[in-house]
Amino acid sequence: MIPQHLLADRYWRGALYIFTECEKLQRYVGTYIDFEEYTIDSVGLKRISKPWSESEKFMLNLALHLFNEKNNVNLSGMDYLDSNNKAIALKAIQLRFAG
Repeated sequence: MIPQHLLADRYWRGALYIFTECEKLQRYVGTYIDFEEYTIDSVGLKRISKPWSESEKFMLNLALHLFNEKNNVNLSGMDYLDSNNKAIALKAIQLRFAG
């Protein structure tokens, strides 16, 4: 279960929005996100995502970037997204950067 206070945290909320709204990423929430230590295993997620589609990798990379800016993302990757995932991405960006 996602702690409620993380949904209000600007670094967590955009990333968690992507993880909970993207079908591919939903299955990895409990395995790669540690809600007790407040960490996301970005190395592990990047490792398992190697065979994924470009759109799935973009959504993962965007979530990781919104959580921690040391994880870079190329926004041109949004070209790979369908309209549903593009809406999720834009909402996540808004959640992270809107006051």
